[in-house]
This record gives sequence, C-alpha cells and structure tokens, in this order.
Amino acid sequence: MIFNSKYWGIFLFTVFISLVETKGYTPDFVVAQDGSGNYSSIQQAVDAVPLNPLRRYTILIKNGIYNEKIFFEKSFITLIGESRDSTKIVYAELRGNWKATHPDDWGAAVINIKNGATDLIFKNLTVHNNYGSLYGNTDHQFAIRGGGNRIIIVDCNIISDGGDALSLWNKVDGMYYHKNCYFEGYVDYVCPRGWCYITDSKFYGHNKNASIWHDGSKDEDQKFIIRNSSFDGVPGFALGRFHRDAQIFLIDCMFSKNMADKEIYHKISEPPVTLQWGEKRIYFSNCHGDSIDYAWHADNVDSIQSKPSSKEITPAWVFKGKWDPEAVLLKEFNNKD
Repeated sequence: MIFNSKYWGIFLFTVFISLVETKGYTPDFVVAQDGSGNYSSIQQAVDAVPLNPLRRYTILIKNGIYNEKIFFEKSFITLIGESRDSTKIVYAELRGNWKATHPDDWGAAVINIKNGATDLIFKNLTVHNNYGSLYGNTDHQFAIRGGGNRIIIVDCNIISDGGDALSLWNKVDGMYYHKNCYFEGYVDYVCPRGWCYITDSKFYGHNKNASIWHDGSKDEDQKFIIRNSSFDGVPGFALGRFHRDAQIFLIDCMFSKNMADKEIYHKISEPPVTLQWGEKRIYFSNCHGDSIDYAWHADNVDSIQSKPSSKEITPAWVFKGKWDPEAVLLKEFNNKD
C-alpha cells in the first residue's frame, strides 16, 4: 500500500473531530499549529466568526503553545482546549509598557475582551502572561482583561507572573462565572468588577498585599462569591483587599498555613474614595485554615439583613435570575460538563 500523507492527515483529523464530538460538542473551527485544522492561529479562527452571530460558535484548539494575543470583539464564542495543561496561550506583556505607547488597556492582556462582547466561554486551557518570569518584573500584567458580560471560565489555568491576572472590569453590569479553575499571580490576581461567582477552584498568590479584590461600587447588590475553593501562596500571603465599595463572600473555603493573619482590608486610595455602603461587607461561612482558624473569618453570613443560608448563596441568588451560567454549560456540553 502506498502511504499518502495528505489522506492520512485527513483521516487523523476526522478521527480527532469524532472524538471531540463524543464529549458533547462539535467545533465549528479547529486550530492546530501543525496545519491539520482549519487555522493555525487562534485569532484567525475568532476572526472567522460572523460579526453578529445568530448562534454560538465553538473553536477547538489542539495542544500546543500559542504565543499570541487574542482579541474578542464578537459575542457567543466558545474556546475549548484539547488538554487543559497542554493547550497554552502564552504571551509576555507588561501593562506599564503597553500604556506607555497606547491610550488604554485594550491590547494589554493575553486575552482581550472588548466592551460590549458577551457570552464568551473559555474551557480546558491555560492562559499565561509570562512577562515577569522572562524579565523579572512582577508589576501588573493581565492574562485576561476586558469589559465584557456573561463570561464563563471553566476547567482552566489562569496565570500571571504579575498582578491583575484575571481582570474582568465591566463595573456597570458585568456578570462572570468560573468553575474548577486554577488562578495564580501576584497582587489582586483575581479582581472582578460587578458580579462574580467562583466555585471549586484553587488560588495561589505570590504577593503579601492581597490575592483577591472586588469593585462593587456601581450597585449596592454587586457581589463577589467564592465557594468550595482553596487558597495557598508564599508564606505570609494576604487574602484580599478593596479600594472601593466591595461585597465579598467566602463559603466552604480552605486556607493554607501560609496565609497571613490579616483580614480582607480597605486599602485607602489616593485621593481617598468615600465608600457608599460601608466597609463591613465581607462575609464568611464554614471557612477554615488547614492548621489554624483566625477570628476574622468566623461565620457571619447571618449578619446580612436578608439572612441567606450558605446553601442559598447560588448563582441564581447572585445574578438575580438575569443569567443562569450553569444552565448555559449544561446546554452547550450536553449535560457532560
């Protein structure tokens, strides 16, 4: 039999698509660096999605290290990696360097989400801004940054060698849901504005100032919920802080022995910002250290006027029925997520 590399490649591509379909989704485009997909770069596939799609488009990314920035100006797109730890989007960018020659942060991240882009899903991949490890500077460097809405991140590693790794900053009506993720970075490395719900995830901080941060200054109801997750970091890492109005809930979380005995605190900005709804909107339920419990993370959810139980603090409770991200995932992945 004569070996024909062209037809063998087509056969392997067909088998690969078949395996993908058995997981509950069929991609519209496949990205592969070896030429076996529709495109060799992720941005090419994103650009191929219609400007105003009438349905969701799914882009499957085969294993590899993709050294590129991604720009999302369109909605209803899903990026899925072939393997969480082997499908990597890596780029080195320092926010300070970018802002020196650009008017704003559009383009300062590895994944950039434009204001107005909505309903994006990132699944089963790694996003890493590695500027710090290359150049020894751990200042702000975004892995994902944007002003979008209804952003879902599941089964992903979001890593920055500096601060502000995950910066979803639609402070007016932004809603975000993240599940089974690993977050790593320096100061404020998970720092949402608006409404955010994170569950079943791991956090690792390299900075002693703060790991998490929230801006809920545009609506008294805005909340940042972290549930059933664990926190670790360098010895003396601090849990969190806020510069503006914030409302943070930690439910069923675990803290490593490396965490500092330092409550989530109000960092005074220059000039100072007047808080509209007070400083004491930090709530805990069933959170424990692996070696010691500090008084400041004792249960206090029942101090809220509405007195929700920890079981009631769900995505439906957080997003007030405006969005059901868990239903979106069930629909998109045929109940297999």
